[in-house]
Amino acid sequence: MTPLLELRGVSKHFAGGILGRDRKLALDRFSFAIDPALPGITAVVGESGSGKTTLARLLLGLIEPTEGEVRYRGRPLPGLSGSQRREFRREVQAIFQDPYEVYNPFYRVDHVLATPVRKFRLAATRADRRRLVEEALRAVGLRPEEILGRYPHQLSGGQRQRIMVARALLLRPRVIVADEPVSMVDASLRATILGSLRQLHEELGISILYITHDLATAYQVADTIIVLYRAAVAEAGDVELVVKAPQHPYTQLLIASVPRVGTARDWGTEERNPEAPSPAQGCNFADRCPVAIPRCSAAPPPLYRTDPRRAAACFRLSEQPVLLGEDIGQVLGPRPGAEPPVAAVLSA
Repeated sequence: MTPLLELRGVSKHFAGGILGRDRKLALDRFSFAIDPALPGITAVVGESGSGKTTLARLLLGLIEPTEGEVRYRGRPLPGLSGSQRREFRREVQAIFQDPYEVYNPFYRVDHVLATPVRKFRLAATRADRRRLVEEALRAVGLRPEEILGRYPHQLSGGQRQRIMVARALLLRPRVIVADEPVSMVDASLRATILGSLRQLHEELGISILYITHDLATAYQVADTIIVLYRAAVAEAGDVELVVKAPQHPYTQLLIASVPRVGTARDWGTEERNPEAPSPAQGCNFADRCPVAIPRCSAAPPPLYRTDPRRAAACFRLSEQPVLLGEDIGQVLGPRPGAEPPVAAVLSA
């Protein structure tokens, strides 16, 4: 089946320095696909500068890749016709990090919800439009009578962010790209918003790409996980395998940095290898890796398939087969025996 949304060998460079002569690599040879018949929740995890937001912007068509292609239903994004691009905008929705900047303070929040209904002609009458908006608000745990008619400054950050989830839901998308959707929300509301996303996936068959620096919430909500470091995939696969038994040294460092219950401070320690090679030509984690070997300076490691549902880019795993084409979608498929949501089957 043709993927709904796909990245093929995508790399992205940004110009910098004087006259733009310096180029910064933001994403390196990344391949990934979303199957319309098997929706899932994939978390993309990494520290700042790892390429997470660049990946989100590429998938949404907000920027173009330097190399490779982003495809929607088999067609490159730049070649979409007007009607195809309109359909892409409806089926691929975004939830951004900051719930404060997406609102116009001069409009009531009704405006941000009614506009997509009107532009995509989802309702014939004002009453139908009102009904759709109210249903979307209730789906994310909000009461329409407490939300509609109010201005953004009259609502909490959690309410504003859930309205953004409701806005995405209005269009009945096939994919939601959620870029740090709970990073600016109180801890007490994070579980509510993440629970709403999980419910939308299970009940409506929506695929979700959850981008975060928070490994704990990624484990809470996702089925599969991609760990990025300096624009490249360090490890990817089933979230249970990657989080509970990480194989890449960087993933191990991330796991060790999560505070443990019952300890005053248990963040682990990062020990640099004094003999570690420079990452300029080799592995990009070599200068931080406590187990780096001379081979790490020669070339970046490929992704080794260490399990049917997991791969990692580390030369210590070189006895394992190389992931063909480095397409991480090969290890991000559904668990054996898993069945897609009924809504996904009906809409595929």
